[in-house]
Amino acid sequence: MTLRFHWFLPTTGDSRALIGGGHSIPRGVGRPQPRPGTADQVRPPDIDYLAQIARSAEQLGFEAVLTPTGTWCEDAWLVTAALLRETSRLKFLVAFRPGFVSPTLAAQMAATYQRISRGRLLLNVVTGGDSAEQRRFGDHLPHAERYARTDEFLSIVRGAWSGEPYDFKGEHYHVEGAMVARPPEPPPEIYFGGSSQAAGPVAARHVDVYLTWGEPPDQVAEKIAWIRGLAAERGREPRFGIRLHTISRDTSEAAWAEADRLLGGLDPSHIEQAQRTLAASESVGQRRMVRLHEKYRASGSARDLEIHPGLWAGVGLVRGGAGTALVGSHTEVADLIERYAALGIEEFILSGYPHLEEAYWFGEGVLPELRRRGVAGDPWGPRTTA
Repeated sequence: MTLRFHWFLPTTGDSRALIGGGHSIPRGVGRPQPRPGTADQVRPPDIDYLAQIARSAEQLGFEAVLTPTGTWCEDAWLVTAALLRETSRLKFLVAFRPGFVSPTLAAQMAATYQRISRGRLLLNVVTGGDSAEQRRFGDHLPHAERYARTDEFLSIVRGAWSGEPYDFKGEHYHVEGAMVARPPEPPPEIYFGGSSQAAGPVAARHVDVYLTWGEPPDQVAEKIAWIRGLAAERGREPRFGIRLHTISRDTSEAAWAEADRLLGGLDPSHIEQAQRTLAASESVGQRRMVRLHEKYRASGSARDLEIHPGLWAGVGLVRGGAGTALVGSHTEVADLIERYAALGIEEFILSGYPHLEEAYWFGEGVLPELRRRGVAGDPWGPRTTA
């Protein structure tokens, strides 16, 4: 099994400090306040900076970049479309929410994107776990019904891509003759995550890649077994991916020193406010992330939040969504990646603060180590040196 690696576009902003906000956390919570003698300035998500990250990710050998969705993010479709001409091979994993656009229109948008990008679109379907965020966009469905709608939505999208008029009548959608002018070739792969009982059957029926946040290996193994079993009942075999942050350095001591620096830059009041917000989330996966921070104490060390050897829960103190990081030397991080791979994880969607510099630490430190071990390929083919 050859592992695939992707990076992240911080369309809510970036910094040398941990940034909260976005992912259901109110704007301003967790934003670093520059301290005397530090460089913890917020980097706005302007197109030139995002292009710099995208070009670097492509150069370093990441296959794709995930672009998030939400109130505090720049729009994922527009940003990534603008970056197509800044890159030549990099794929874009575009996050979007069913229910905010019609499924036939989404199928048309994806088909167009796939043609103009020459096959560089991947789709990350985000059902939504925060009711306040959903209401902001006019969506008032309860949590379980949102997954039922996603189920219908994906049925119509795939039907519209089939090349034949597609009829569908369900509880949430009724379409007649749904289709696109030209089916996308290849159809964009669909990525999806969800830890609730309502999410499992949707993943089993529709997704190409099931995503989990970076929980300890034993918990990830349980999720994989759950989805694999549901999919097998339907004759399907999805792939599995994981969403993590990374702090990789030449030595373990240097990596943990960086984790301590990030932790020390957090305002305890921001942590408290962010955790209150995240604890109220309807997302089962988010609640699982919140439980990983139980060992946090003000003025503690980063190691207090090491929930598995090399897995650090500090990011999730102020950030919703993915809240854990791989921390250690390049060799140690590679070891933990192989541990997840042994469970069945094939794709790793990674990020780090700041995203530009951490892409280089991982791309120049960990990826070569994994290639030496024969578990990671180069999506752009053999490299040559002058």
